[in-house]
Amino acid sequence: MAERRDRRGQLNFDTDVLVVGGGAAGVAAAFTAARAGMRVLLLEKYGFCGGAAVAGLSGTICGLYAATEGAARPPEQVVFGFADRFIKVMQDKGGITEPQRYGNTYTLTHDPLVWREAGDHFLAEAGVQVLFHTSVIDVLTEGDQVRGVLAWTKQGRAEIRARLTIDASGDADVAALGGFETFMGQDGKVQNPTMIFRLMGVDVKRLRAHYGEDTIMGDEVSQMIRNLHNSREYDLPRSKIFLFSTPRPNELLCNCTRIIGRDGRELNPVLVEDITEAEIQGRKQVREYANFFKDRLVGCEQSFVNDTGVQVGIRQTRQIRGVATLANADVVAGTKSKSSIARSAWPIELHSGEKPQLKWLLDDYYDISYESFIPATGEGFVAAGRCLSAEHEAMASARVTAQCFSYGQAIGMAAAMSLRDGISPRELPVSDLREALRRDGAAI
Repeated sequence: MAERRDRRGQLNFDTDVLVVGGGAAGVAAAFTAARAGMRVLLLEKYGFCGGAAVAGLSGTICGLYAATEGAARPPEQVVFGFADRFIKVMQDKGGITEPQRYGNTYTLTHDPLVWREAGDHFLAEAGVQVLFHTSVIDVLTEGDQVRGVLAWTKQGRAEIRARLTIDASGDADVAALGGFETFMGQDGKVQNPTMIFRLMGVDVKRLRAHYGEDTIMGDEVSQMIRNLHNSREYDLPRSKIFLFSTPRPNELLCNCTRIIGRDGRELNPVLVEDITEAEIQGRKQVREYANFFKDRLVGCEQSFVNDTGVQVGIRQTRQIRGVATLANADVVAGTKSKSSIARSAWPIELHSGEKPQLKWLLDDYYDISYESFIPATGEGFVAAGRCLSAEHEAMASARVTAQCFSYGQAIGMAAAMSLRDGISPRELPVSDLREALRRDGAAI
């Protein structure tokens, strides 16, 4: 047996609630649980919070508004609570736009640096202990009971003991490391990742005047991309692209790339060789699209790439197997639930092929039930964020930022209530949780 020569020692922590992951759901969960009186510790692998919204540069708060044919004005907000608090802080810091049209609905675009600062603000305000640059490497279990995690830091391994762990990793890391059931996508196939980038030097007014206010570029741009891609002048595998104005002057947030493997597969970000290939191919595609914009689009004549995501944007990986699973049919039908802890009107947004597929739920919303975050087996942990239990197409709607804020608020509240009452989260009366969420500003 190889000798272990690490002499750095081990760090030890003890807390009521451990939150793994500092994305939208993780920050909301940590803030809510701490404000309810729990000792909370949050682990984040980067040196900042924000998850896919910041590291992946998704850059938008999607899912906040209802959808209606042609995008009614003013937009109708359907998600409230922690999302309102977070948006208000970013507004005060000048880091978020007014609503921008996205097909039949609206979205907000934020400054990723301001998102980081807002995350710091909320965690500090609630007294959450934060460990940045810390990655979970194992889960502490006693039978089916999760007792905490082992983590890696530059200072040495850390053992974190917790009364309850919230898996807000985005990738169901706690569930997978603990040996609990997870699944991925449709028969293992997940949505392809995207390298999102920011483009500076854009005359945004001229661009909007020519192409329209919809951030989903229309047929003129899509047809131009198809023609030029087929001519091999540029490598532009995705023809339907999204260009968002940002809080910064003369800047666009560009959601354009379609990253697939050299063998034509949709790449799976939990496979190390796949995500490595995705990062490299993503940077190459950014240059192709940036060159196309500069050469061909009105208002982009002086444009240049300002930044790409810290990592490739990830839409879907592992999910927990929950007590209940959000079904595709629930999204399409606008199904309501007596155990709802969040709502969504965001379309099913499937990214595969040259054109993303959008399936709209107009003039309605659907509910996401509490049981979708409770693992079918296992105690001492719950999920929050995009690793909820949901079918493939349902996941393509339920994974966005406004909903993740709601999930985090609900699961943080549930964690505090469960620990206070000395019961498992699966035993918590959902009616009590829903009432607590309403008092905390949520709409359910």
